[in-house]
Amino acid sequence: NALWGKLGAEILMQNWQVALDDLNRLKEAIDTRTFPSALVQLQQRTWLLHWALFIFFNHENGRNLIVDLFMQERYLNAIQTTAPHLLRYLATAVVINKRRSGAQKDLIRVIQMEKHSFSDPVCEFLECLYVSYDFDGAQQHLRECANVLSNDFFLVACKDEFVESARHLIFETYCRIHHVIDIAMLGEKLNMDQADAERWVVNLIRHAGLDAKIDSQAGTVIMGSKASTLYEKIIDKTKGLAARTYQLGGAVLADAKRKAV
Repeated sequence: NALWGKLGAEILMQNWQVALDDLNRLKEAIDTRTFPSALVQLQQRTWLLHWALFIFFNHENGRNLIVDLFMQERYLNAIQTTAPHLLRYLATAVVINKRRSGAQKDLIRVIQMEKHSFSDPVCEFLECLYVSYDFDGAQQHLRECANVLSNDFFLVACKDEFVESARHLIFETYCRIHHVIDIAMLGEKLNMDQADAERWVVNLIRHAGLDAKIDSQAGTVIMGSKASTLYEKIIDKTKGLAARTYQLGGAVLADAKRKAV
């Protein structure tokens, strides 16, 4: 009770780093303490996930931390069991944070499992883009996402960043499928006119170092073909191993502490 009270006080005073430290102490207590029942422990984890939103969307490193916490097996199970609406915040963080792109596959798997109990434009955007490759549907959901984020207390501040990152994902996914891309048609899928779409693609090619060139006369983007090396394939396959090993080690340690108590 004292840990919960202190966490609430630090959130009210907007001391985000201290609040993060309190959140971690509270998480450790929830994971290692013996509760009267598994349901009580599940409720505690669910409340922790909700309170964490205040910290993760205000702390400078919060968008990394929310993915780290929400994707841990115990807390992902809590989301699926009692709070599937929290998938919106996890999905938003994954879209914005390109360094956490490795979590996309696991997230989309969970979204597909829970879509019968929770429907959200952010989750549907990812499903359209990576499951059905429905770019028209993704564009429609992206417009809905902008409206949803504008009215969400935690996400309103990152709406513009989300829309820009989502456009990058649409472009990158579309480029994997097509070699020559019509800029006017791409602009429609990104909800931009042709001139804005061309400038946006030029800036993206320049800053992201994409192997592509623009044919202004034909109004197309021509993608270069680059075969993945064996090294790149190995790196891609092993991206998530370190995080999963850390999570497994934490789970084993927590179980050992609980048995010792």
